[in-house]
Amino acid sequence: MIYVIDTHALVWYLEGSKRLSASARAAMTSSEDDIIIPAIVLAEIVFLFGRKRISVDLSTVMEHLSQTENCAIYPLDEVVIERLPIVLNIHDGLIVATALVFRDLLKKEATIVTKDREISQSGIIETIW
Repeated sequence: MIYVIDTHALVWYLEGSKRLSASARAAMTSSEDDIIIPAIVLAEIVFLFGRKRISVDLSTVMEHLSQTENCAIYPLDEVVIERLPIVLNIHDGLIVATALVFRDLLKKEATIVTKDREISQSGIIETIW
């Protein structure tokens, strides 16, 4: 299974927040599955940290990635952009498009870890929270 992680899920995980659901935490700590961080999530973290809206900075994320064997960053490339669903805002759309690359192109089971209602209700791809 591939778990594609949304920004708030990653931030809450790294903060140790109780806002992260048990299902989301289980997915993000699974050693049997692959954890994918879309590049847009890193950009959002830099932006939100710079505006003092979150306590997690990019170096914290990169430190976590360096210590987590089954976690990787997926780039924002033309393959992702070709799958961008225009029914979502661009940030959510790029996260969904990253998951679609894994599901449709790489033929892997992919789920997005998100609390975002727009992503969940879009029905484009499976989500958990």
